[in-house]
Amino acid sequence: MTDQPKRLYLIDGSSYIYRAYFAIRHLSNSKGLATNAIFGFTNMLLKVMREHAPDHLAVVFDARGPSFRKEIYPEYKANRAAMPEDLVPQIPVIKDLVRAFNLPALELEGFEADDIIATLAKKHAAQGLEVTIVSGDKDLMQVVSEQIRMLDTMKDKVYGPAEVAERFGGGPDKVVEVQALAGDSSDNIPGVPGIGEKTAVKLIAEFGTVEELLARFDEVKGKMRDKLREFGEQALLSKRLVTLKDDLDLGIDYDALATGEPDRAALTALFGELEFHKLQQEFFAESRDRNDDYRGVFTEAELDQLIRELEKAPRISFDTETTSLDPLCAELVGISFAVQAGAAWYIPLGHHYLGAPEQLGRELVLERLRPLLEDPRKSKIAQNAKYDLLVLRRAGVEVRGVDFDTMVASYLGNPAAKSHGMDSLAADLLGRRTIAFSEVAGSGKNQISFAEVEVDKAISYAAEDADVTLQLFEKLEPMLKEAEQEKLFHEVEMPLVGILADMEWQGVRVDPQVLGTLSGEMEKKLAALERDIHELAGCSFNIGSPKQIGEVLFEKLKLPRGRKTKTGWSTDVEVLQNLAEEHPIAARILDHRSLAKLKGTYTDALPKLIHPDTGRIHTSFNQTVTATGRLSSSDPNLQNIPIRSEEGRRIREAFIPAEGGVLLAADYSQIELRILAHLADEEMLQESFARGEDIHRRTACEIFGVFPEMVSDEQRRQAKTINFGVLYGMGAFSLAKSLGIDRKKAQSFIDAYFERLPRVADFLEARREEARKNKYVQTLLGRRCAIPEIDSPNQGIRSYAERNAINYPLQGSAADIIKVAMVRVFESLGRAGMKTRMVLQVHDELVFDVPESELEKARELIRREMEEAVKLKVPLDVDIGVGKNWREAH
Repeated sequence: MTDQPKRLYLIDGSSYIYRAYFAIRHLSNSKGLATNAIFGFTNMLLKVMREHAPDHLAVVFDARGPSFRKEIYPEYKANRAAMPEDLVPQIPVIKDLVRAFNLPALELEGFEADDIIATLAKKHAAQGLEVTIVSGDKDLMQVVSEQIRMLDTMKDKVYGPAEVAERFGGGPDKVVEVQALAGDSSDNIPGVPGIGEKTAVKLIAEFGTVEELLARFDEVKGKMRDKLREFGEQALLSKRLVTLKDDLDLGIDYDALATGEPDRAALTALFGELEFHKLQQEFFAESRDRNDDYRGVFTEAELDQLIRELEKAPRISFDTETTSLDPLCAELVGISFAVQAGAAWYIPLGHHYLGAPEQLGRELVLERLRPLLEDPRKSKIAQNAKYDLLVLRRAGVEVRGVDFDTMVASYLGNPAAKSHGMDSLAADLLGRRTIAFSEVAGSGKNQISFAEVEVDKAISYAAEDADVTLQLFEKLEPMLKEAEQEKLFHEVEMPLVGILADMEWQGVRVDPQVLGTLSGEMEKKLAALERDIHELAGCSFNIGSPKQIGEVLFEKLKLPRGRKTKTGWSTDVEVLQNLAEEHPIAARILDHRSLAKLKGTYTDALPKLIHPDTGRIHTSFNQTVTATGRLSSSDPNLQNIPIRSEEGRRIREAFIPAEGGVLLAADYSQIELRILAHLADEEMLQESFARGEDIHRRTACEIFGVFPEMVSDEQRRQAKTINFGVLYGMGAFSLAKSLGIDRKKAQSFIDAYFERLPRVADFLEARREEARKNKYVQTLLGRRCAIPEIDSPNQGIRSYAERNAINYPLQGSAADIIKVAMVRVFESLGRAGMKTRMVLQVHDELVFDVPESELEKARELIRREMEEAVKLKVPLDVDIGVGKNWREAH
């Protein structure tokens, strides 16, 4: 058996930086540093290392400054655009990462990465190594041989001599010949005008080299002969430019290219700074001096001892382990507790596998713990406490006294953080790698339930959760104070944790028959639309395929304004809306797409999500997701059911009250405009709201200079668009598009608006300035909404950030107000001993399941608490509707 030849991988770093930059857009860390190229490059590097495990590897970069080719031809690469401004600061970080992986990052002044790669490849192939060049650059194909191959990881394609010959009509030696004739517009290599790559391949196949071709150019017929006569010297110059230098004196020996163990401390720091949390966890530099005291509780005596420790402690951290991520289906497997850093207990309750140790009974443990867990005076800490509250409620224990949720605290104290999960928080705040669930339970098809995890492993994993949560509390409590978020945290966000848990527990009743009937009707409408579309197209095709839609619209029907992407013709909403003016097929496709989405997302999906025990849908309300503080909804998302379409309104008919009840929907009227009037201190808006005027009609009066009775419906519509456009930082271009008018007229509307409402203009500019100064803006209650990209060198990203600087204080203040209202209403209903239940929150609307006997009392209480949630300079108006379903109530 002969030894396998050693393998050298040479990565074209500069090429992959650009490819990563354009493949991944709009990624940055909380400080505003663009990280898209870094992230893409790192994953490419890891893919090579994991899939190919090379024993020798180097990453090669273009050096700063011109190469020798510039001296030969000053116009070389002259038409290349300047490097994108947000890519510039990513380059040194990428090189630091390469070095942290303990890999050489090579560059040589005056030469390009390709020259270094060619030199290393030729040298080491001659020494018997198998060399793989990792690049998609065709220039490097000239180096390919039986010992040197090229790997394009983006296309997952390998190029050897045969693949090069397929493209260039001969061996790798023909690559420079073909390129010399065809030139390269990206590098501004002139070649011979009029000769493309296909023609060049034919000519070189016949004549062998550029020199031979030029010597015998009279054998070439037609205009091509004249081209060769005129531009022959240019072809020879181009050949010099495309020929790679493969004999550089690099002073690097083979051993210097050997791969080694990565510098985990350096990678931990870099990935932490970049906020690549999964990568940070993977390469974490473990602390060697930690000596955690984690214990299992197996006997009643040990349980008694634990309870005594918990009773003595001023506050306790706790966590549950279960069989499911869905708290309303999860079975309790164990509970962990911690009262001081570095020590924790785990009580296994439901581990079952062959050889599992005897465990205490679940009922026994819960009854013994109940006084502690249900005591509102005993301060408790948890990470994502809502989950634990629901799990234990399902197990029969109503936990009270949870006054610190570390996930919520991070969300308020560090709003720019990309993740508020425990693993990320532990890495960022404690410098600690936590045990991953996959390490104890496996992953993918091999993953087991936590109930099947060996108890010894479970103790380490579960006790760590409680311990880390306690340590996070100790870090986050002062962070909240420093960020001036304590009041918002303790008075709004923490009370809301329990309220959301209660709403999820209650769920909302849904009638599957209504959804089934609607689904059937939608099926017929979709079939009818499909027939219409096929008739208009003159052929049958898959309407669900964007590729086939593009081919029909732009190749068969020859519709104008087509736009090609890497994967084919674009058929997004904007394209189809524009095309709808040219041909009815586009409008039908839009209708079909919208209806199919509603059917798949709601009428078909919702019945499957009805809980078998309760007959209700229990959505999850997410408290730590949005940038503005707004709640979001998932599994299923009930906040995105459209209200403007008839089908969306009919879906709401399926949401019904409990027997003997009604649904009551309470919705804040024009809340963001009211907040604008308050925060901008704009008298005209304040007076208008105080008088109960139609704000859009009043705005139309101001913009168009007419009396209220003279405002046309069209003028009111335009004023409404401007009113709401201001909230979202809409400029003249977007307004013109929305109103269907020219840009100049749109700008005149905006100018007139700000002329009559100057304090609004001042307010908006002040918010942009606040964002530039602080990298965040604040809401009515002081919530900080992070805007780290406000100074981005990328104009598109910066403009988006500036629009957010305007919108976030308004949308975030609306989120503050609805949250305060939820707390007030919930507590008032509890004090009154009423059975009315809050079941949904959708943006500025709250939905209640109300017994008919409580309707009038509930209506009065809800209106009062919502309208008095905060004190503004304008009244908070609440519209209340009641019905036998959500549609009737809204």
